[in-house]
Amino acid sequence: MPVVTVAHTSQLDTVTLESAWLLVRAAFPPGGFAEQDWEHALGGMHALVHDEETLVAHGSVVQRRFLHGGRTWRVGYVEAVAVAARARRRGHGSAVMGALEDVIRRAYEFGALSATDDGASLYRFRGWQLWRGRALALSPTGPVRTPDEDGAVFVVPGSASLDLTGDLTCDWRDGDLW
Repeated sequence: MPVVTVAHTSQLDTVTLESAWLLVRAAFPPGGFAEQDWEHALGGMHALVHDEETLVAHGSVVQRRFLHGGRTWRVGYVEAVAVAARARRRGHGSAVMGALEDVIRRAYEFGALSATDDGASLYRFRGWQLWRGRALALSPTGPVRTPDEDGAVFVVPGSASLDLTGDLTCDWRDGDLW
């Protein structure tokens, strides 16, 4: 089983953060992971897997506020999950997600993420549930639909009782909202 290091952004040196940024950017199709997307992954807890001295897997969980069922929720939102191409299918992605899920269970009411087509099978395998309701974002002018996220948002309930067919509204941020 891969060894996972878990650390807050503030505990990671610039070399590690730069390596993680390069790893994640390389794992996505060209233009699929922008600098602003990387900014979304900072300020929370990172899970890192090294193969000797080289970083081969990364993911982070950051705090966000969502609306659902008439209330706000403190959500652990998973960002920037990636495994180097040469290290895939060796359990590194599952190891990263296991560490992030542990953070979510201990610190948040539930976890959420927006999956790529390539990543969705990992999340399903790990017990994440597809959100079947509408996806929205709380914009400066009120809630707006984010229909491109329908069928891509997954949650891991934790201690929360969620209606997976209801509306789920994420907080506003620059760039990709989910």
